[in-house]
Amino acid sequence: MPRRTMIEAIRDAMDVSMARDERVIVYGEDVGFFGGVFRCTQGLQAKYGKSRCFDAPISEAGIVGSAIGMAAYGLKPCVEVQFADYVYPAYDQIVSEAARLRYRSNGDFTCPIVVRMPTGGGIFGGQTHSQSPEALFTHVSGLKVVVPSNPHDAKGLLISAIEDPDPVIFLEPKRLYNGPFDGHHDRPVTPWSKHELGEVAEGHYTVPLGKAVIRRPGAAVTVLAYGTMVYVAEAAAAETGIDAEIIDLRTLLPLDLDTIVASVKKTGRCVVVHEATLTSGFGAELSALVQENCFYHLEAPVARVAGWDTPYPHAQEWDYFPGPARLGRALLETMEA
Repeated sequence: MPRRTMIEAIRDAMDVSMARDERVIVYGEDVGFFGGVFRCTQGLQAKYGKSRCFDAPISEAGIVGSAIGMAAYGLKPCVEVQFADYVYPAYDQIVSEAARLRYRSNGDFTCPIVVRMPTGGGIFGGQTHSQSPEALFTHVSGLKVVVPSNPHDAKGLLISAIEDPDPVIFLEPKRLYNGPFDGHHDRPVTPWSKHELGEVAEGHYTVPLGKAVIRRPGAAVTVLAYGTMVYVAEAAAAETGIDAEIIDLRTLLPLDLDTIVASVKKTGRCVVVHEATLTSGFGAELSALVQENCFYHLEAPVARVAGWDTPYPHAQEWDYFPGPARLGRALLETMEA
């Protein structure tokens, strides 16, 4: 089976979807001729023409707003916002229009759009190229929110998102585009070509939305993670020697609560980790759900490890980034509680 980077897997997902369904179109800032700032759409315009893969003006509200109109008329736009940090001008269109269209039309219209955007830090992007805004979307009824952690899942999840009849926010951890990252910035990165999750099948396949996966079975504590933090969790478990069960959520909305509850009832402990800021981050929702559903099985309070409540710094990036040392301390404290 061929191995691909996450960039190549995402591109392959769009290629497969465009070949199968002429209603699928791809556009955004520089995604046509240039192939996107990270080259996720490279070659698609040459293959499918300028009417199906094209450049848009620098207007996130315009990109998403036009996609909603196209979707209402039967197309299936897969649009790119160049960085997740730039999505805020389009937030009104996503929340007030895309997420509500099925409900407000009593099912007469749906909004089958995908909004792709690179998310997270670890690339010295500073405060305007490193944000993780997933919690802003999980709060909105009518949206689905996806965060893949590897090329295999990225392709299958993106195809599922494109085929879904409702709007999907597809957040791509940019630190994982070319290889898994365990938080040790001073070590060489293992490329996806040498990692088993870099294996990406040819052709069409899907990974279902709303289904988590256990990346590392364990019996001592459950770690809930997604995106880059999956590999940070694996590193923290290895370095502390704690038998942690690591769950890769993959989809934040809808959430696979059954897998979470089954794991926490088995281990009796839970640590949540994400890169976004702590206050009102998605980890708060996860913590509340675990407490509500597993209260009588918990042997310790649910712990959260996250970014600090500050803009993402440039010079102190690795003090902000929730690395294996910080997560490891939380695991040890949870085991000792």
